[in-house]
Amino acid sequence: MTKTVDFYYDYISPASYLAWTQLVDICKRSNATINYKPMLLGGVFKAHASNRPVMVPAKWEWMKADFLRYAKYYGIPYQLNPHFIFSTINAMRGAIWALENNEIEAYNQAMFTAAWADGKDLSDKNVLTDILDDAGINSAAALAAMDHPELKSALIQSTEEAVKLGIFGAPSMIVDGEMFFGQDRLIWVERALSK
Repeated sequence: MTKTVDFYYDYISPASYLAWTQLVDICKRSNATINYKPMLLGGVFKAHASNRPVMVPAKWEWMKADFLRYAKYYGIPYQLNPHFIFSTINAMRGAIWALENNEIEAYNQAMFTAAWADGKDLSDKNVLTDILDDAGINSAAALAAMDHPELKSALIQSTEEAVKLGIFGAPSMIVDGEMFFGQDRLIWVERALSK
């Protein structure tokens, strides 16, 4: 029976980008599928009354170096986005739209690459338009959907559902009811998929 990884993420998270670059291949090797779960990381932090890692300077300096270390290890393009901390609320609403329209793989590729390889500002709707156009995704439809009350509610609901499951950060991955937090836990995700 094919296993599934529930992948909870937000484009604001460099660790989500790093995990995403590896998870597709892990799932191919394991004959598993990815169930994408867009959420607002800020909403998760707020629900848990938790500080963002960037609020602890020593921890943030260590994390920035660790992200670079992993990007080199994975052999992927990466830079700390010069617009960080940028808003992803529209981009994450767009991810819900992409899920509903079977565009999520291309949409994730476009958004993660724009944020963490190209250093683009995802909080700017004009930038989002360019990113989507370059990816061959219907930018007019996606951006119009971002303002729909139903899509706004869907993102809030997906974030609340994540919190109820015990998600406290991104990326978080669930396999067979077991949660794995952080892109540095992918080995355990792969092992869970091989059981």
